[in-house]
Amino acid sequence: MSDELKNALVGCGAILYGDFTLASGKKSKYYIDIKKATTDPKVLGLVAELMAKDMGKGHGIQRIAGVALGSVPLAVALSLRTGIPFVMVRKEKKDHGTGKLIEGQLLPGEKVLVVEDVITSAGSAVYAVETLRQAGAAVEMVMSVVDREEGGKAVLNDMNVEMRALITASKILGN
Repeated sequence: MSDELKNALVGCGAILYGDFTLASGKKSKYYIDIKKATTDPKVLGLVAELMAKDMGKGHGIQRIAGVALGSVPLAVALSLRTGIPFVMVRKEKKDHGTGKLIEGQLLPGEKVLVVEDVITSAGSAVYAVETLRQAGAAVEMVMSVVDREEGGKAVLNDMNVEMRALITASKILGN
């Protein structure tokens, strides 16, 4: 499974080397540009297929959530693959329209799976979990495409949230 995903990520040009500043503010010699993957229908389809398999049955997931902008294609693709409705979590309220942080229907008590593209420190995932929980959702799992293995899993575990990743950075980089 991870070899196929690794080849797809490399093949679409999502693995870049150089000097980068990550969303967490950390410096890195490599960057995983998941937007290149999620805008490629074949790679996005593969990711949705792998996430659907990893979700398995029996978790009782009632909603899938993606944080705007990067994780929304993942939420949409997984929703289409599984038939489970999705919601979008905004990073900030708009000052027009409804001013909601969560777009789409979310009922109190629903079990929500948060999907992420890349997890480093898990800042975006933590924000999504907290926002969804404040709206009454039950969030117990975050699933990402890539785990950079830089502490995000532990942060989520401290929130009683299981983190699953389709592939790790060390697997991609061959470490």
